[in-house]
Amino acid sequence: MPRIAERVTRIVGHGVRVAILPYESPLVPTRLHVSAGRAPGEGKDEDDGHRHVYRCALNVFLTWDDEEIERLLGAGGEVRFLRYLDAIAAKLDAWQGAREVDLATRSQAEPSVLFGGLDFEA
Repeated sequence: MPRIAERVTRIVGHGVRVAILPYESPLVPTRLHVSAGRAPGEGKDEDDGHRHVYRCALNVFLTWDDEEIERLLGAGGEVRFLRYLDAIAAKLDAWQGAREVDLATRSQAEPSVLFGGLDFEA
């Protein structure tokens, strides 16, 4: 997870917080939380230098499928994971288009968005 967090931080850039949230239970697995500021009109952070496309501030959670994580521990897992890290930028682009999230403007349509059950395919 730290390697994914570092890569996502590098991709999304300044003004976005990326945090690893620890495992709480089978219903609340380890997550990567990607967030930024407040929504337009919510106070001090509204002029963050970005023209917001959506009404809500960036607040995205990412989780990966347990079986996918276990596969990384098997033969070829490290090579597969490195390919995945190289593909994260393209994956983020695809995910945001599917869920009304705009990383560039640090905004999204819903207050919270979950990209869950992700795999490690490049």
